[in-house]
Amino acid sequence: MAAKIKKGDKVVVLAGRDKGRSGEVLRVIPDEGRAVVDGVNIVKRHQRQTKD
Repeated sequence: MAAKIKKGDKVVVLAGRDKGRSGEVLRVIPDEGRAVVDGVNIVKRHQRQTKD
């Protein structure tokens, strides 16, 4: 990663679909060069309606 990022840091996304969004780091994965950021890269999935 470009900088030393720790859990709890406030960060801004620089590239990708969520560019410009900011959030708090929830988890850092150094082996993959990734950081999980709250509210970023969230995907909604459709779910079949259940019988009740």
